Amino acid sequence: MSGTEREAAGMEIVHLLRAVAVELGAHSARFARDNGMHPTDVRALIVLMDAARAGEETTAGRLGAALGLNSAGTTALVDRLERAGHVRRVRGAGDRRRVTVEVDERAVALGRAHFGPLIGRTVELLAGCDERELAAIRGFLSGVRDAAAGG
Repeated sequence: MSGTEREAAGMEIVHLLRAVAVELGAHSARFARDNGMHPTDVRALIVLMDAARAGEETTAGRLGAALGLNSAGTTALVDRLERAGHVRRVRGAGDRRRVTVEVDERAVALGRAHFGPLIGRTVELLAGCDERELAAIRGFLSGVRDAAAGG
């Protein structure tokens, strides 16, 4: 493959990735709209679920930093999500003075109902890949994520 052909193939993948990002954003926006949420609410729930999956407690300050929100914006966000029953404030396990934010199981179930079919289809697509292909996909997506994060 020539340099020009390789660059064209790379650009095709970049354009496909952009299209995937747009479709995933639209899917997430539909979820937010259908559930009376702001898109930032959905991002917050994702941050909280990812932290829980990693075994990490998340304070409001850490959540705000992950979302690029100031203290007042973070408080308003957590208050809104708590009123809706999507999150709860919990005393820290190691330090009772520390308050963490956790996703409520009702929010997880709501997300599973909306995103479950998409996740299932994605897992089905990956089932057709061998270990080498999975490693390549994982490496590529991790690299794009890191590049987007400025890393």
